[in-house]
Amino acid sequence: MKALKKTVFLDRDGTINVEKNYLYKIEDFEFLPGVIEGLKILQKEGFQLIIITNQSGIARGYYTEKQYHLLNEWMLNELANRGVHITATYYCPHHPDAKLEEFRMNCSCRKPKTELFERAIQEFSADVNNSFAIGDKMRDCAICEKTACKGFLVGKGEDEKIIEAVKKGRISNVSYAKSVLEAAKKIAYVHKNEIMN
Repeated sequence: MKALKKTVFLDRDGTINVEKNYLYKIEDFEFLPGVIEGLKILQKEGFQLIIITNQSGIARGYYTEKQYHLLNEWMLNELANRGVHITATYYCPHHPDAKLEEFRMNCSCRKPKTELFERAIQEFSADVNNSFAIGDKMRDCAICEKTACKGFLVGKGEDEKIIEAVKKGRISNVSYAKSVLEAAKKIAYVHKNEIMN
């Protein structure tokens, strides 16, 4: 049996990079401040990093799967050049109101549904009891509702009332952080204390 690995599940748009509607061009991609440093902290703590992203722009006909893969490959190379290794990326190209019929479906892989999380957990032996999900929308922490995985809602991408509820601890298993870097520092702090105790 494979050893279970502590994991951080990361959203992409609005979490790793600046949110730009239906981003697919390399020249439009911009890492958010502190993201590289934050990912390095998580990596140093021994977490494998897995990106899970909704890409409904494919279903809407704004860009192709090939264009998504070209940007994804470029991003992974950029991160690798800066010392960050991403174990895997998963994406959902579907949408129930898709312009393109082949992608028009009420799938089980589009967040907040959890098929991609579950696939990643199985394929990369993720230890959900010692894992985290980070994203700028609550749907990015969907796995936290079903498991002991803890979530961090970051940035300002979510509705203000939801952000406030998270800040006040009204949503179980999810905390708030201004950025991936802040979330990473909090995770590292908790992780170090658990090892020491």
